[in-house]
Amino acid sequence: MFKNILVPLNFAKENKKALDIAFKIAMDDGSAVHLLHVIEIIADTTFTEFQDFYTKLEIKAQKNMNTLTAPRINNAMDMTSTILFGDRVQEILSFAEKKHIDLIIMNSHKINLDNPSQGWGTISYKIGILSQCPVMLVK
Repeated sequence: MFKNILVPLNFAKENKKALDIAFKIAMDDGSAVHLLHVIEIIADTTFTEFQDFYTKLEIKAQKNMNTLTAPRINNAMDMTSTILFGDRVQEILSFAEKKHIDLIIMNSHKINLDNPSQGWGTISYKIGILSQCPVMLVK
């Protein structure tokens, strides 16, 4: 049903739920899983201004990515991991389009029903609204 599944990661412990769901679907459907971490660029700056800082973040992100993927390496699943720099929402949506993603699975938080508008500015909400493919939000 799904050929390409994208799991955006921020390396929070809650990512495990989204990963487990993505891997289960991928194993059942023979899907490829694309793991993506986006390192946010500081507003009104350029990459080169803080290149050393971003390089350190990239090295740390790669270690975290390796930790997440290591237990799954021996599975017969097609899995790739990517680290990008830029605006998280824009980079996730752009990646999804370029890689022909059929499903995005990502973490989200529970909305406070007493003040539901408070959670509308989150990355997961923006992806859910703007994505051109289905989005599964895991809470």
